[in-house]
Amino acid sequence: MSEVHDGKPVSATLGYLHSVETGAAVDGPGVRFVFFTSGCQFRCLYCHNPDTWKLHHGRQVTVDQALAEVKPYSGFLRFAGGVTVSGGEPLMQAEFVGELFHRIKTELKLHTTLDTQGFLHENVSDEWFDDVDLVMLDIKHFDPERYLALTGQPLQPTLDFAQRLVRLGKKMWIRYVLVPGLTDDEADIDHLAHYVASLGSNVERVEVLPFHQLGASKWAELGMEYTLANTPVPTGEQVAKARQLFAAQGLIVT
Repeated sequence: MSEVHDGKPVSATLGYLHSVETGAAVDGPGVRFVFFTSGCQFRCLYCHNPDTWKLHHGRQVTVDQALAEVKPYSGFLRFAGGVTVSGGEPLMQAEFVGELFHRIKTELKLHTTLDTQGFLHENVSDEWFDDVDLVMLDIKHFDPERYLALTGQPLQPTLDFAQRLVRLGKKMWIRYVLVPGLTDDEADIDHLAHYVASLGSNVERVEVLPFHQLGASKWAELGMEYTLANTPVPTGEQVAKARQLFAAQGLIVT
């Protein structure tokens, strides 16, 4: 909860951070300061940060402490980009993240981005999103059965969240990870592209992200079986085809 001391808000709300990045170029518009929160209820087969899954494995901080970390960069970020909260899954720490976004907007006047799969959106009010300028929404597959097999969670809450963002008038970037043998079926991508196009002008772009093997060592370090060890990265032709399927629906694709 926030209190006021000498006319300034003081917060004792605690959160758990996996890490921060001060000059990110792929986590929203421009150059971003990124908070990577700990804790995620998904178990995606291709996750490259399985070390973020457990909430309390992160570094415990108050909102004040987190704000102090980004404040030295605020003058630059105000014209160069902004702040992104990613994960893990930020909505697992909705109170902490919501308060942090509010302080970033009101005190530092920075652009804010939430990177999420939206599964827990029903746990927060519409007003929670008032301090969020952009949502980067991960839709990991469009077939419910394959989505469940890929993530361990159902698809529908994520689609419901996309519709909620439309109702709230929030800007979205849709993110889709292209994994050979799992998410590269052209019919599935085409169905998702039609759905994303139906969300209208709220969707500013679609990002097709090629699968990589950079997280394999983390699975090994954690003593977990990594079932995609022999999965190849997508070819340039496969990535181009996926992007073409989205673009065919009138979407801006990167």
